[in-house]
This record gives sequence, C-alpha cells and structure tokens, in this order.
Amino acid sequence: MLTKFPVNTSHVRVSSKHSAAQYHNPKVVLNIVCCEKNASSSSDSPNSSSSSFPPDRFGFKLVGQSLRDNNWKFNDIDANAMQESVNHWLSKTRSFLSEVTSPLAKSVHDRRPNIQNESEAMEDILVVEQTVDSRTAGGDLSEAAIISIEQFSRMNGLTGQKMQKIFKALVPEPVYNDPRNLVEYCCFRFLSRNSAEVHPGLKEPAFQRLIFITMLAWENPCRKGKEKQAKLLERNTFQRKLVGEEAFVRIASAISGVADCPTAHNLFKALAGDDEGISFSVWSTYINELVKVHEGRKSYQFEEFSHSSKEKVLCLGSSRKQPVIRWEKNMAWPGKLTLTNKALYFEAVGLVGERSAIRLDLTHSDSRVERTKVGPLGLNLFDSAISVTSGPESLVLEFVDLGGEMRRDVWYAFINEVIALYKFIREYGPKDSDQSVFDIYGAHRGKDKAITHAVNAIARLQALQFMKRTLDEPSKLVQFSYLQNAPYGDVVRQTLAVNCWGGPIIKKLEDSDSELDPNLRHSVEASESSNHVFDVDGSVYLRKWMRSPSWGSNASLAFWKNALTRQGVVLSKNHVVADMNLVEKAAMTCRDKCQVAEKTQATIDAAMIEGIPSNIDLFKELVLPLTVTARNFERLRRWDDPLVTASFLGLLYTLIFRNLLSYTFPVTLMILAGGMLLLKGLKEQGRLGRFFGKVTIHDQPPSNTIQKIIALKEAMGEVEKCLQDVNIALLKMRSILLAGHPQITTEVALVLLFGSTILLLVPFKYTLAFVIFDLFTRELKFRREMVMAFMSFLKERWDAVPAAPVVVLPYEDKERDKDKKRNKQINKVKSERNQQ
Repeated sequence: MLTKFPVNTSHVRVSSKHSAAQYHNPKVVLNIVCCEKNASSSSDSPNSSSSSFPPDRFGFKLVGQSLRDNNWKFNDIDANAMQESVNHWLSKTRSFLSEVTSPLAKSVHDRRPNIQNESEAMEDILVVEQTVDSRTAGGDLSEAAIISIEQFSRMNGLTGQKMQKIFKALVPEPVYNDPRNLVEYCCFRFLSRNSAEVHPGLKEPAFQRLIFITMLAWENPCRKGKEKQAKLLERNTFQRKLVGEEAFVRIASAISGVADCPTAHNLFKALAGDDEGISFSVWSTYINELVKVHEGRKSYQFEEFSHSSKEKVLCLGSSRKQPVIRWEKNMAWPGKLTLTNKALYFEAVGLVGERSAIRLDLTHSDSRVERTKVGPLGLNLFDSAISVTSGPESLVLEFVDLGGEMRRDVWYAFINEVIALYKFIREYGPKDSDQSVFDIYGAHRGKDKAITHAVNAIARLQALQFMKRTLDEPSKLVQFSYLQNAPYGDVVRQTLAVNCWGGPIIKKLEDSDSELDPNLRHSVEASESSNHVFDVDGSVYLRKWMRSPSWGSNASLAFWKNALTRQGVVLSKNHVVADMNLVEKAAMTCRDKCQVAEKTQATIDAAMIEGIPSNIDLFKELVLPLTVTARNFERLRRWDDPLVTASFLGLLYTLIFRNLLSYTFPVTLMILAGGMLLLKGLKEQGRLGRFFGKVTIHDQPPSNTIQKIIALKEAMGEVEKCLQDVNIALLKMRSILLAGHPQITTEVALVLLFGSTILLLVPFKYTLAFVIFDLFTRELKFRREMVMAFMSFLKERWDAVPAAPVVVLPYEDKERDKDKKRNKQINKVKSERNQQ
C-alpha cells in the first residue's frame, strides 16, 4: 500500500546521522511503503546518501524527496552504491529460490529460530518520523508506543497526528488521557478491516515484529520516570524484552487465528513456560509454526472423502517414528489416521496393501472419546490409547510416540474439540431447517464461523506440539472442550453463539412486536424490553435460538443484564477500544473463577493422604442388603410404579397425621426380633439349607502375577479414592465449623439458625410431611429444572469451600529414642563413677 502525504517539518524528528541540509525545505513528501504489500519504494533522492534511509527488513521504507529539486543527473549516481544494491538484490533472489526448492518437510533443527538473523533484522526496523504528540496527560509515550502508533496509522492511510486527533474527537477525555487506548485504537482499526479466518499479515515477518512491538507498547505505553527514550531497536535489545500475560491476551486475541479469548491465558502459560513473559524469539517461532500448519493443510491429499462431503482435513497421524495402531480383539493393526472437521478416518495397512477406510462421524450427539489402556492378550499395560465411539461403531487407537508422552493427550484434545464443537452448534445455534437465519445478516454463516474457531484452535495446538510447549492438559488450549467443564463456561459459550450467529436485522421479525429503533439497540433498556440478545455493535441474536437451559441460569441473567454497558469505541464486535467485547467480559469472569477453583483444588490435593488396601468384593457383598433397599426406595421416589408409590405415601402420611410416629420405632424392633426368631426356628428345622447365611463372592478369573498386581493396584486405588473423598469432606466440614472460611461459616450459621427457628415454630409432623413431599416430587416434570438449578448452586458453593490444612510430621522412632535416653543415662552413670 503506497501512501503519499505532506508532513510538516515541525513534527519530523531528525536523526543525528542526517545533516541539517536534508531538511532545509519547509515541506517534504514521504512515500511510505507498508508491510501489507511488502513492496520496496523507489530510489533515494540525490540529496541523501545511501545510508540516510537504509532498506528496511521490517517491510517499511521511507523515501524523502525535495519538491524544489525534482531533476537529477546520471552523474550524481553513486556507482558503488548501485553495485551494492544490485548485489543485495541478487543475494535475496538466490535465497528465495533456494527456499522455494528446499523440501517441504523440515527437521526439528530447521524449526529453531535463527537468533542471529533475527537480531540483525531487529536492527533494521525503521524508526519512522514522529508526527504524534508524545506528551499526553498520562505521561510521555514510550518508544514502542510511538512506533506502533505511527506504523499502524500509516497502514490505515493516515499519520499518527491525524489518528490522535480523530481519537480525541471520538472518546471522552478520561479515555483519551490513557495512552494505552490510543495504541489500541490504531491497532484495532487496522485489524478490524480484515475478516479472514487467519490474518494474512501473519506470513510477513514485518507484521509479526510490529505486533510484538504493539504488545510491548500496550504493556508500557509511557516512559517510566525521567529515563531517556530507550533505544528499543538496537542490536539484542529487542531480544531481552518480554511480553506479559495481560498484553498478550488483549492484543493476540484481537488477531484472527492467533488466539481465542477464553483460552488466551492458557496459551500464554504454554508459550512462556517457566519465564515471566514471552520473548520475541518464542513469539516469532509460534507464529511461523502456526503459518506452517495452515499452509500444510492446503497440501493434504484427501480426495476420496473431501470432495463428496466437503470436509476439511485438519491433521494426519501416520509415520514410521510415530505410528497409529488400532486394537481389535487383542490384535494390533497399524494404519493411517485422518481427522477432518466432521469425521475421523482410519485406514489400516495390511500385508497386501491398504484396506478400506473406517469412518466415524463426530457430528452425532452420541459421539464421545475417552482415554483408555491397551495391551496384548487383554493386558492393560500401555496407557497411550483412546477410545472413540460414534453410534454402534467404535475405534481403539494407540498413539506410539518415541520422542515424548503427550501425543495421545494431544490427539484426545483434537477429537474432543470436534465433538464439543458440534455439541455447541446443536445447543446454541439455530436448527438446520430454521429459515429465520436469513432474517439476520450473516447468521447463515454462523455455523461456518464456529467451525473456524475449532479449526484454528486445533492448528494452534499443533503449532505448540511442534514447539514442544504444550500444557499438561492440552484440552485447556482448545476453547469448546475447555468451556464444557470450566466454571462460567456456559455464559462464555452464549457470548460465542451471539458472536457467531448475531447480525443486523434485514427483515421484519414475525415473532417480535416490531423492529427496535436503531437508536435504542445499544442501550440496556432495549435489551431488557426485547426478547432478543444484542451484541456491542448492535447485532441481534434471536430469542427462538436460545434452546439451551443455561440461558435461564442466574449467572446468565446477571451477565446479560449488564452486558451492554460500555464506554469505549466499537470498531467491530471483536474490536472494542478502551473496553471489552462480550466474549472478553465473560472470558475474564471465567478465568477468575478458574483461578479460584484451582486454588481450592490445590488445598484439596494437599489434603489427600494415601490410605490402606481392602477387599472390595467382600465389602460390596456385605452392603448388598442396604444397596437393594436403597435401589427399591429410589424406584419408589422416581414413581416407576405409580400405584406402589401412591400406596407408600398414603401409609406414611397416615402415620404422620394420625400421630402414630411414636409407635413406629418399637414396632420396627418387634418385627426385626420376630424375623430373627423365625429364621432361627427354620434353621433348626433344616429348612434353610446348609449354606444359608454365608457370604458368597465370586473368585477372580485366572490370571498371572502381573494381572494380579494390576488388579490389586486398581482395587487399592479405588479404596484410596473413597477414603480421600471422605477425608476431604470431613476437612471441609472442619474448615466450616472452625471458621476457616469466615464468609461460608457465616452463611452456614444463618441457615442453621433459620432451620432451628422453623423447627421451633412449626410442628414437627408438618415439617416431616413437607420433607417427604419434596423428596418424592423432585423427579417430576414440574419441579425438575428448579431442583437441578438448586443442586448446581449447592455444588458450586461446596466446591468453593477450601479444605482445612493438614500437617504431616516426620516419622519418629520411639524405640530409638528410648535407646538414646538409656545410653545417655548409662554414660552419665559411668562418668560419675569415673569421677569418684
């Protein structure tokens, strides 16, 4: 993109390397070639030397030309400089041709960034002439902020000074006084112009560096104290800069294809590792790997399936070093695995050749994927497999990875993300036969937008896999899988649905009274007076599409009530300056709740202590009568046999309201005693058989030593888990009783006081009758949703209770201590005798 504009010399910063004669003219025309086209500008003016404006590897080149001297002569051309330029051009051409002819598949060493070349490229980044006023109410702009503002302003076709004036006219004074908002405005205004699935500028190293500078500028928009303007672009200075989490989440999630708001903080943790931030080498490596993944997908040959069903290949799993093995009836078959945006294909390799591919449709509601163990002869030895099920068909696949342990978990995240994607579409999107999608502009492409989110998430995880920087749980890096179990995840998915299917109204809606006044769409009153949901840019998400029960939750109602209160500038539904869009607001709340849950889980993990083994089969047999009683009572409560349940309730209420409860316990003891005496008499008569009363359990199937050890380990793990759950519950109760968490203790105390007041004022028979009525109506249709909401609330509050701290003291050998004391006494007696 070539832009010409006049620049006043009062705003031009003159470098110390340039003579004053170069800027003698009062007006200079600057030709800025931006990185969007990555083209080079025309030759330098004769008044400037070849070193005045060096060619820039960043993709920008500044050419100054005097208006008074437009004529030049061939004698003024420097032959040495011309020869050097030609040699430089030939060198670049040779490098380009060698790169094109190089193999597509590169080794791991080829993926490592060249730090020396990157450092040299950093030195050549152009420090453009400053037109923006660096003195702001919030402080003086930093070097990174000036570069970001000026470069993005020119990419928007304006100067930094002009962008600054426009931004000042758009926003109130408190928003304008924060320099960070100006950086956001210049950056987001350029990013909002592109609606591609993956931003095309990511392929350009210049754009990668500019985004990194923008993240630094967002993090530190002003210079600190009285320090001089830092020379950000000197050799190796750029390599030492680190981008923090808040800056990465804010800027990276605004670029299509780079990050998603709900998982951006997890992506930062994966990239940063043990460091405090992300360096430029890590950032550029991540972007380059991401571009390679998207480019590699274009070269996949999958004609047999993709043309008929319009499927897009996401990743392949087949190589000699990393084979994929299918286990079926204790037999292992290697083969090729292909994951598309709709299905999973496995093509076994036989002795003669390849067999027909097996297809599992991942779009069905009954599709699921689970981690499992496999092994020969039925032995579950290898914990490196997954089980994928879709309807009656299933696949058990083992992922052999000779170079690591995360391959199975990564593929589990891939497949689970596709399954979670279509679950999201079924739950939050309109039905396929719904014609109202054509009443909202762009709503018919909402499904494709949701698929794009999942496709890009899988591509990011692939890039991290190549970098060997994945998390312990890769599912946290793909948003649909992550939001299924994350706290506040339902609200985040609602905002994603509004983002995908929401749009301007293009046709009068039949199910609403009338189309809302455009002036009221952005206000909270409009949202409350309508049954539809509105986005920050006025996009509409229809009420009839809200089929998920999560829309009626208290968290959802509270969020959407205050969702449209904003103070910033809305450039698009994904780019809001000085404020957050709906997805960012919900994602921030989700992140905060996740952090609280992680802290609570940390206290629980610290409280887990190993238990002792026990006989699981015998225990189950001993509690079998209680289990049968509980199962029959559950059938009564669920009204499986309405006549029996009604008779049982009639008996209970007769005992209650006839004041017969005082006789219930004695009669029960009498019946129990009579039954015991009856069994005693029948046994003495030999009418119950010799084996009556003996506990019978089935022996384990024949197994070798390894199988017994594995079975014993699983049994011990099951008992240990039960003991840990009981201990955690007791520790939480201890924390509540001893005011370990004052707020929760206060709430529980108030509930107990309320319950005691009810028991004192209301007769016990009425209270018991109400409890029985509640117990036997929970599963009925008119109360089911209310009970589920209440139980969800109780579970959330219980999970938030931290466990009381547990201190494990070191082992003390009492016998050894006794021996030490005895030896001391003996030595003392001996010393006293020697003194005598």
